[in-house]
Amino acid sequence: MEKLQILFPEPQLHRLRTLAQRQDRPVSELVRAAVDLWLSRTEADIELVREDPPVFHGGTILVSPSEMREAAYKDDDLP
Repeated sequence: MEKLQILFPEPQLHRLRTLAQRQDRPVSELVRAAVDLWLSRTEADIELVREDPPVFHGGTILVSPSEMREAAYKDDDLP
């Protein structure tokens, strides 16, 4: 298990602690159960592994490879 710190608003935390005390269970167990329930309901919406990663096409290169260094240091566009 991995440790995670979560901040709750005071009223929500109070309700959570009250429920944990009534059920004689730790708050962490209630939170894990709530997350499991939420994940099971939304699992169909979650894309776990993407088979085709997004691709960016930056357009056509306008300078030949042999002229790139010169074009990069060219001062024509400066005011």
